[in-house]
Amino acid sequence: MLAAATALLLAGCAPTGGVDSGAADDLQVVATTTQVADFTRNVVGDTVGVSVTQLILPNQSAHSFDPSVADLTALGAADVLVINGVGLEEWLSDAISASGFDGVTITAATGVEVLGGTEKSGNPHIWTDVSNAETMVQTIADGLGAASVDQAADFAANAAAYRGRLAELDTWIRTNIDAVPAAERLLVSNHDAFTYFTEAYGITFVGSIIPSFDDNAEPSAAAIDKLVADIRATGVKAVFSEASISPKAADTIATEAGVAVYSGEEALFSDSLGAKGSDGATYIDSQVHNVTLILESWGATPTAVPADLR
Repeated sequence: MLAAATALLLAGCAPTGGVDSGAADDLQVVATTTQVADFTRNVVGDTVGVSVTQLILPNQSAHSFDPSVADLTALGAADVLVINGVGLEEWLSDAISASGFDGVTITAATGVEVLGGTEKSGNPHIWTDVSNAETMVQTIADGLGAASVDQAADFAANAAAYRGRLAELDTWIRTNIDAVPAAERLLVSNHDAFTYFTEAYGITFVGSIIPSFDDNAEPSAAAIDKLVADIRATGVKAVFSEASISPKAADTIATEAGVAVYSGEEALFSDSLGAKGSDGATYIDSQVHNVTLILESWGATPTAVPADLR
């Protein structure tokens, strides 16, 4: 990181995940994760004089992210930094120190009830519950409005419109999941990224291949054996890989347990959204993709997705 900080003197670097570097804009905003960046872009909308730069690339782990020189350059020039919080961005303190960032930080998790620990060390995957995403969007809008009072009304209006779409998404998810008998709502994923989702929508989380909030952890042989036994005992029909994680372990466990595996283009979007043009390019797209596949794994056919969510 010290070497990267020295290298900030190099010219001509563009942010690796950037939406706009925005050197001439009045308000330069940097957002860490793909989800937080998507929320921020929806709040900013087409407001003149505001740029949003995204640090973490699609399908890239938020846990193990290592900012480049260009990322640190963008961060150092930013007026506002929008983060997820709850300890997700473990690399952030070093990045702030190396970049010299001294602007305003908006922690999107503010106001969200954290599960599995504290606001600094709990389960950071808060966005998987759509109602939490609504809270995050409002927090971002309030923070940006405080940072740029002249544009606060635009941010508030954009946030209200987007939160309306999120509320519609939440209704679509609940309607479809509620139609499935509770005993059949079972989920096995790559790592512990869906606790908020399963708690919110009445799904039994049978287990994960990596029993950790961090997708870089390694499962033990005993943990794998227990998960296979739990899959067989509960009647789980499928194991889901995640787009930002290698599918090898999911493939192996599904084969051993004798169930289907969802991987590749059918993997769930968890720690990261997908690339532009993919089924998970936006937060709303990723939720529709995930819920559609989960419903199909239960043998249910989802209802039509409302047109304004596509």
